[in-house]
Amino acid sequence: MSGENTQKGRPGSYRGFELLPVHLYVLTHLKKAGVDYAKMMAKMGGLPLELIEDAINDLLELRLIERDSGSAIKRSRARFKKAFEVHKHHTYYRLSREGELFVRSIDERWLKRYFDGLFPNGWKAIQALAESKDLNEAGRRVSIDGETLEGLKILRFVTEKGRKTEFFRRLWEFLRG
Repeated sequence: MSGENTQKGRPGSYRGFELLPVHLYVLTHLKKAGVDYAKMMAKMGGLPLELIEDAINDLLELRLIERDSGSAIKRSRARFKKAFEVHKHHTYYRLSREGELFVRSIDERWLKRYFDGLFPNGWKAIQALAESKDLNEAGRRVSIDGETLEGLKILRFVTEKGRKTEFFRRLWEFLRG
């Protein structure tokens, strides 16, 4: 990743703070959406609202995202909205300038280091899962050991039955798009 001042420590850390996949999801969701609110991010990702709210608070502290001011929002800024203009009934968030630069710096090399840092053979396992219909098919493409399997479950990438979660599908879509 470029920008020496933004990355310190292990791959996947930002200013010494360990970024989790849910943090990446919020960042990439906001990059795609322009602005959005916590409940919609949770709904689209199939995650508990509390998990998204915790991630938002972490990212606010890191100044990667910020609250969006104003009482109305146009679809040109909130790209997932269907109406031309809506009045805000929630707290909306957007990427800060620093957040935009950080998300822009996430490339395949950064992702490889990040997922390999999460669990052994992480990048290959993630790619195989993304290209497969489920964990069984991914396991035929690349060796997935017990530690990697547990990591995929803990990170909410797969269900107990080995199916890809909506969270994983959205995260991968946003990271690749």
